[in-house]
Amino acid sequence: MARIPDAFIDDLLARTDIVEVINARVPLKRQGKEYSARCPFHDERSPSFTVSPNKQFYHCFGCGAHGTALKFLMEYDRLEFLDAVEELARAAGMEVPRETRQHNINPDTQATYDILDASARFFRKQLETSPQAQAYLDGRGVDAGTRERFGIGYAPAGFNALRDALGSDERRLKLLERGGMMSRNDSGRVYDKFRDRVMFPILDRRGRTIAFGGRVMGADDGPKYLNSPETPLFHKGRELYGLWQVRQAHNKIPHIVVVEGYMDVVALFQHGVDTAVATLGTATTPDHAELLFRNAPDVYFCFDGDRAGRAAAWKAVESVLPRMKDGRQAFFLFLPDGEDPDSLVRQEGADGFNARLKEATPLSQFLFDSLAVDVNLGTLEGKGRLAERAKPLLAQIPDGAFADLMRQRLTELTGVGARASAPDTHVPTQRAHTRGGQHPAKRSLVRGVIALLLQSPALGLELLPPYRFAQLRQPGVDLLCELLQLVYERPGIGIGSLIEHFAGREEQAALQKLAAQSLPGEEAAWRTEFHEAIARLEHQTLLQRVEELQQRLREGGHAALTAQERTELGETLASLRR
Repeated sequence: MARIPDAFIDDLLARTDIVEVINARVPLKRQGKEYSARCPFHDERSPSFTVSPNKQFYHCFGCGAHGTALKFLMEYDRLEFLDAVEELARAAGMEVPRETRQHNINPDTQATYDILDASARFFRKQLETSPQAQAYLDGRGVDAGTRERFGIGYAPAGFNALRDALGSDERRLKLLERGGMMSRNDSGRVYDKFRDRVMFPILDRRGRTIAFGGRVMGADDGPKYLNSPETPLFHKGRELYGLWQVRQAHNKIPHIVVVEGYMDVVALFQHGVDTAVATLGTATTPDHAELLFRNAPDVYFCFDGDRAGRAAAWKAVESVLPRMKDGRQAFFLFLPDGEDPDSLVRQEGADGFNARLKEATPLSQFLFDSLAVDVNLGTLEGKGRLAERAKPLLAQIPDGAFADLMRQRLTELTGVGARASAPDTHVPTQRAHTRGGQHPAKRSLVRGVIALLLQSPALGLELLPPYRFAQLRQPGVDLLCELLQLVYERPGIGIGSLIEHFAGREEQAALQKLAAQSLPGEEAAWRTEFHEAIARLEHQTLLQRVEELQQRLREGGHAALTAQERTELGETLASLRR
């Protein structure tokens, strides 16, 4: 898949007013040079979400959410990257590069979407003429409105119903195969994959049909559920049944309930629990976890209380832990024997089911309880075993308050880690001139240059690579050089895009906090400070080089240096004396 050129993204963001984009979704109030609101990504009483028109950047001091207008659309409107780019481009009167669009869209892709949508319509039509399928849904209490909401249909018995209806020529038959709707036997004969099953269309994040799940209506009619195979459009480890319907039901999704079956989702929706989704016959994957948290801050995993259910819950823990940023929560609800969400919500209604959710086990408790299930915490050996099991898991949690609290809990249980931790050297210790007019803590010269560059990336265009201080052995020099090189290669890059370049890297959090600072003075003063700091870095580099050459001279005598190095030493010493 071709990438959209960085230059196009930079130009698009330069033409986009981030205040206008966000204000259309979250009402903003002007505060000095910036705008503020209560953060749309976490619950809060007082505004900590700021939008800077100068930096074209948003930042929340509460939960740490930050980014460009493009990232805001992806997070708030829950758009895929290309969709968000196209929406901003339409608003700015720009066209996404034609070659990019051609590479991103396979000629058969739209035709496959169309044939799958036609399949869904065919199945819905067949439901109207099948007394057996209607009686099954009536027996499960699925009303007409819910059937329509989820597009539920029926695949007729026999091997050729869908093929005869839609596979009228060789090309359409190949599209049905490409979409996972056909099977092929050893002799090469193609036939309907789904037969005599109630059909549940699986929709992607744009509401397009990408696959199906089919449920038998009798006890002895093959596997209970049959899903579409993996196809170019459908990867079961990345999709969630019902997510489209949840998005349509909520402007801002309060939480998501993850269950195991299509009928569980349908029944919960019908009874008023309209935040349910289901994995598609697979354990919770990292992609599922990321998708869930992208849509809601709180996720409830609902499993059977038996051994298999707890094993599934543990799989979810492993996928969720690396994504537990501050502000996110995960819970586990284990059902009574013989019950599933479908049966429980019919018996207890939405109020009863929601009451169970309130009593769900937090991830922290489930994790430590599971790790300690066969451990005697009354002995040093047992405490050591728990600590050994927990440490690699806790190491996966992103830095932040939750990670600190989990380590603190491990210390409470085992005593391990009671010694004071070393201070964090990767992030600034204090915001500069943010709330309350605090003054910045004294920072290193390199960090000061990075802070100035993040206030005004254009400053970096006044330096040309290679950078004379690149060999300086000080923390942050490599990062500074990378930032300068990025600005040199992408002259129109904005602050948000600079930070997004480091997404997934440990440097991003520190850069994000530095970018959120409001430095005193105007850009002219910043420019002077920037060049003075660069000159000092270059001076320190010369001193470092002199020390290296003199050290070799002291240790090895005159022969330790080449003629060129002796000349270099003399010239450098002379320049330093001037």
